[in-house]
Amino acid sequence: MTQITDYQALLSTQKSLQLATSSPDGNADISYAPFTLDDNRFYIYVSALAKHTANMLHSGQAGVLIIQPEAEADNIFARRRLSFNCRVQEISKGLPDYARLLELMQQRFGNIIGLLSSLPDFHLLQLSPQTGLYVAGFGKAMTVDLSLGLAAAG
Repeated sequence: MTQITDYQALLSTQKSLQLATSSPDGNADISYAPFTLDDNRFYIYVSALAKHTANMLHSGQAGVLIIQPEAEADNIFARRRLSFNCRVQEISKGLPDYARLLELMQQRFGNIIGLLSSLPDFHLLQLSPQTGLYVAGFGKAMTVDLSLGLAAAG
């Protein structure tokens, strides 16, 4: 498998990503969020009540990790993983892409998106990878060429 098809396979089998954010006072926070991928950007729908949402809206950045499940790994120390440094931008409800992106999320996650969209505290965030690293195992770390795209489908 080539680097691209290998990390595309990892992306296509995962529905959530791990988030690393930093609070305004410099504390590190880690969380997760379900995601959809569109036009080489991650989209997450998150509550303003969550620390990671406030952190991302304040800083405009996040670290993302997508990692092979432990049960699928041949070696727990060498799980396949993708990590990205991302720029974060809110997609406002009035923007043309908002409804289309929520529809993509509903197709991927079901009716829960309709319920969440009725709540006033949820924000649609776009995470645009700026740099990426793919680790395929021991001694197999490589920079992700973002110009080649992340996945065929999200």
